[in-house]
Amino acid sequence: MIKSIFKLMGAILLSLTVMSVYATPVDTYEFKSADNQKRALELAHSLRCPQCQNQNLIDSNSPVAQDLRLEVYQMVDAGKGDDEVIEFMTSRYGDFVLYKPRMEAKTYVLWLGPIGLLIFGLLIGFIFVRKQRITQVEEQEISAEEQKELDKLLNRDDE
Repeated sequence: MIKSIFKLMGAILLSLTVMSVYATPVDTYEFKSADNQKRALELAHSLRCPQCQNQNLIDSNSPVAQDLRLEVYQMVDAGKGDDEVIEFMTSRYGDFVLYKPRMEAKTYVLWLGPIGLLIFGLLIGFIFVRKQRITQVEEQEISAEEQKELDKLLNRDDE
């Protein structure tokens, strides 16, 4: 009986240890106001984690994302505007941290490239279809000899 109790306690202790390994830390930052909290969360959703590459700061559990979340929270609580926070993050980590890159000269290809490719594809398709419609089978004229032979063949079928 005592052995089974120790086995049960060991199993419970092991499962608690395993579950604590998979637990993720929770941000416990108290904001000065609910508006600041809402703004900070929206900003953190719009910024990409530099380490994870395809997760925003809220979804990422990396240490870098945790530090950046805290930085965003503190800046918002300190009264900094959204533009100031974004400018700070981009000056530190580059435009990569923005999910929606700015419309600048260096990002024109990024913004206008898909539209250009679509127009180019439609133009090529239009030219191809138009060329197919215009191309007509050239009528070949047959010589008099060929015409006589054709008439003979057609007359044989009548017999």
